[in-house]
Amino acid sequence: MSTVLTMTDVDLVRGNKKLLDQVSWSVNASERWVVLGPNGAGKSTMLSIAAARLHPTRGAVEILDETLGRVDVFELRPRIGLTSAPLADQIPASETVLDTVVTAAWGVAGRWREQYDSDDEQRAHQLIRDWDLQKLVDRKFGSLSSGERKRVLIARALMTDPELLLLDEPAAGLDVGGREDLVERLNELAASPTAPAVVMVTHHLEEVPPGFTHALLMREGSVVAAGPVGEVMTPEVLSETYGLPLKLVRVGQRFAAFRQD
Repeated sequence: MSTVLTMTDVDLVRGNKKLLDQVSWSVNASERWVVLGPNGAGKSTMLSIAAARLHPTRGAVEILDETLGRVDVFELRPRIGLTSAPLADQIPASETVLDTVVTAAWGVAGRWREQYDSDDEQRAHQLIRDWDLQKLVDRKFGSLSSGERKRVLIARALMTDPELLLLDEPAAGLDVGGREDLVERLNELAASPTAPAVVMVTHHLEEVPPGFTHALLMREGSVVAAGPVGEVMTPEVLSETYGLPLKLVRVGQRFAAFRQD
């Protein structure tokens, strides 16, 4: 089983604040991880390091057999698919869905004078079909609903056929219908033998797709627990992670949590 991501004793310090504290974690190629924790736990910061967008203050990070700090990140980043709110903000509102997806081949947001070959065009159209976006292909990104934008951004993240897919709160802002549609699509992606390793950050247990295999729980920049979902998703671990007594409810492979009075 090949390892696609390893963090060893990673710290990230900004000013007098330690955003990450001795984080050690590894992800294998066949695994689908969810990262959970309260606001300020360090989840998105850690994902930015995994995406080669940030460097740690201390510690070692290996991404796709490359050592962060000793590799050209502009060569490494196309091998990593990423969705996040900051990246979404870079997409011009006037960009079509097709161009939003295909421009990932060049790592740019906003089509200009770059040229794409037929393989790029075919790949973009296939992803648009895979994520049920055919009717939106000529729509402007700025005119899409929140759920439609989320699907377009995931299709874009998959454009370069990445070896590691990082999703930072992909269901944020969706209503229940949009959330459930996205969870089902992510479950289908997780089940695909050709899918890359997947890491998804979320605040909410209800957003965890049933096909995800592992969970990492964080609090105040540190790892509370990491491992197979069935082992670490417990009331005790969740209560420690969120700092209050929680009751865990499990229905099939889906989860929810409530305060335990």
